[in-house]
Amino acid sequence: MSKVLYIKANAKAEGESRTFRISDSFIETYRANNPADEIIELDLYDAGLQFLPKGKMMELRQAVQSNDQNHPVLKFAYDFRNADKYVVAEPIWNLGIPAILKAYIDYVAVGGITFTYTENGPVGLCKNKKAVNIITRGGDYSSEPVESIEMADKYLRNIFGFMGITDYTTIAADRLDIFTEDTEKLVADAVGKAQEVALNF
Repeated sequence: MSKVLYIKANAKAEGESRTFRISDSFIETYRANNPADEIIELDLYDAGLQFLPKGKMMELRQAVQSNDQNHPVLKFAYDFRNADKYVVAEPIWNLGIPAILKAYIDYVAVGGITFTYTENGPVGLCKNKKAVNIITRGGDYSSEPVESIEMADKYLRNIFGFMGITDYTTIAADRLDIFTEDTEKLVADAVGKAQEVALNF
């Protein structure tokens, strides 16, 4: 049995997010094919996530040493490490990820929990796990001249790799804010791809 952490980062109200239409369909397909697996849904806005508290870094280091998995901040890192698979769902905002998702990454990328430093450099502690990132984007970031300035999916791929998660798949729905496009078809196509990927995730 696997533990799946479903990380949601979108400020839109329930039912308004195109991102979640795609990611929820992924989860539904995955659940139908893996009924014994545990799926933990973490909506970062519902979780009331804040920026890392000022002046608390020493406290956090001490909590890591004591392996306090119930610490109000470090529990996110332990929950992340204890998962086997990750599904992240977010829109691109200003070429990057939403700030609340970056705040979450600051909670989970913790030395001694999800990675460690060695004499040969940092080593991820979340190896042999897999992730899928489901992202919606208003423009077309699949090719140049704008592919190189996309810093959302690229950042997540790199930070997940830093923590040892190199089995990483991207499902992107592009061109959703271009008025000449049939956005419903684009979302439907992304839903179909999400369901296909979910069958083998």
